[in-house]
Amino acid sequence: MISENLFLLLLAIAFLGAPIAALSNARPSLSTKVAFGVSSLSSLLGLVVAADVLLNGGFEVEIPLHSIFGTFSFSVDGLSAIFLLTISLVTFAVSLYSLGYVGHYKGKYPIGLMGFFFILFYASMVMVVTSSNAIMFLIMWETMSVCSYFLVIYESRERGTVGSGLFYLVMTHIGTAAITVGFILMYTQSGSFDFSSFGSAASGMSGLMRSSVFVLWLIGFGTKAGIIPLHIWLPMAHPAAPSNISALMSAVMVKTAIYMLVRCYFDFLGVQDPWWGVLVLAVGSISALLGVMYALIESDIKRMLAFSTVENMGIILIALGTAMLFQSYGLSEFAALALIAALMHVLSHALFKSLLFMGAGSVLYAAHTRNMEMLGGLAKRMPYTSLFFFIGVLSVAAIPPTAGFVSEWMIFQSMLQSFNFPDMVVKVIMPVSLGTLAITGAMAAATFLKAFGITFLARPRSEEAEQAKEVPRTMLVGMGTMAALCVLVGVLSFSILPVLDNAASPLIGASIADQLTNGLMINIDLPTGGRFSQVSPVFIAVLLAIIFPTVFLLAGRYGGRGKVVQADTWDCGTPLTSRTEYTGRGFSNPINRMFSWVYRPKREFQATARPSPYVKTDMRYTSTVVPVFERYMYDPVVAFVRWAAKKFSVIQTGSIQTYLGYIFVMLVLLLLAMRW
Repeated sequence: MISENLFLLLLAIAFLGAPIAALSNARPSLSTKVAFGVSSLSSLLGLVVAADVLLNGGFEVEIPLHSIFGTFSFSVDGLSAIFLLTISLVTFAVSLYSLGYVGHYKGKYPIGLMGFFFILFYASMVMVVTSSNAIMFLIMWETMSVCSYFLVIYESRERGTVGSGLFYLVMTHIGTAAITVGFILMYTQSGSFDFSSFGSAASGMSGLMRSSVFVLWLIGFGTKAGIIPLHIWLPMAHPAAPSNISALMSAVMVKTAIYMLVRCYFDFLGVQDPWWGVLVLAVGSISALLGVMYALIESDIKRMLAFSTVENMGIILIALGTAMLFQSYGLSEFAALALIAALMHVLSHALFKSLLFMGAGSVLYAAHTRNMEMLGGLAKRMPYTSLFFFIGVLSVAAIPPTAGFVSEWMIFQSMLQSFNFPDMVVKVIMPVSLGTLAITGAMAAATFLKAFGITFLARPRSEEAEQAKEVPRTMLVGMGTMAALCVLVGVLSFSILPVLDNAASPLIGASIADQLTNGLMINIDLPTGGRFSQVSPVFIAVLLAIIFPTVFLLAGRYGGRGKVVQADTWDCGTPLTSRTEYTGRGFSNPINRMFSWVYRPKREFQATARPSPYVKTDMRYTSTVVPVFERYMYDPVVAFVRWAAKKFSVIQTGSIQTYLGYIFVMLVLLLLAMRW
């Protein structure tokens, strides 16, 4: 009962606070405190509700509204509580961060308007993962999409922002259309839009209809998750949006799609056909590999993080596809392991990606550029930001004992169980996907090594980077919260995994908590003829905490005190400046050449020779990557739509009588269709 009341209080505070933030827009300082104070309080309540459900069980809140579409209600069980916890955790940290971040919008853009949509954005995400009715879900899904659209175009006077927002809106509505058709097909079998009726209705569906619904939901929710080739909106919308909004969208909004994929496949449809898992596994592998490949060559720090989100959504889908394959063959315990690994990566990615986007926002706040080639030397000027960003880099690169390491290690362990598959074809497919995941991990490490090195190390490459200063304290608190959680969630993962098991077991039909953890150890101790593998993040953390200080002390004690001599670096007669530093483009150029068949780079070299042809006084080298998906997939569709629109424009005669005729003909056709 307490959780139900707190949940209703959460929504009440959000829906009352949003208009108050908008009405206080004339006073930017007040609207800032109201907006992000309300979102902080609401998200704290969300954390309490989620924690109570995970410890004491779920609840359902019914809205006293009678409708032909079924019962409108919100319910929170173990699965939705995991996502509610993740959404609320990130929103709380981003709210603290935003208190300082939005300061540079004063006098430029209405802060109260951002606060209005920010609060509603959080509330709509909460209601998306707790809706118990398809119509209610679609209303909340659209609310979430519209709020995020207005937040994306917040800096509307910036070049390309409105266009990026419009493209995002179009893509999300294409996904919504596919989701809606899937719900309608389920309704034709269940006679109700209540989610509780979908599970029993799926058992009576034909194989063709079940597979059709599966594909529709993969397209619909995959669009929001950013799977390739439906990812195109992410690298457009994330750089356009304010960085605090990018953190929410990339860290938790895309996870609402993962929540629904898990709910729809394991709860509504039930996983029976192995090819479903193979398809999800293939889509995830392609998204992970191509996502990180495009992230590696990016110079825009926010576009790089957007492509990294594509990669990590692919990693989650790899784990989800693995779970679906195990479930389709009746290997429930292995399916539980893979699904727990997927949920663990949902949590870990939310932590480190929100941290990295807040770090990128801090860099933009201080240096006024997203171009990594114009940065450098920020570690001395922004020590706390660089430290927090570095912790995010360690986690995204899966370095122990961070949360990113634990989740990716578990995904690898679940995939290594593929020798239990009875189908030889699947046994061959899994190692390919496993190799893809390994390559993805290596390239992710290279990507963020480049990002941190080019952005924070060496000398400043621009005057803005030279003059950068540390960001306000509230921004540091938001980043510091996520940085601490990246480490704590990894170290304490042995206590988190049983909670994830409680959420996954009702969907899978098997619980492996007793086999998964043993004290401070994480075990992969499933019925495979003995212990498969184990790891202790706590032991790793303690070992690192001992080794690093010990090495430092021993080096200082026995290494001797060498004479410190300061001198200029040998420069071969040419003074070293920021122009002679290693660039991000140079760092990624070997990969660019190795995978030129994917990137299809175009290179141009121009040189001016005067007065002697042997002495170049001016040289310019440019390298661009062909946007393959835009050029060969989306541009033809856009061209066709424009052509069709031009052809259909002939029906615009300007005559009211003609338009009334159109309406009459359409009405007759609709009546005939209904009669049929």
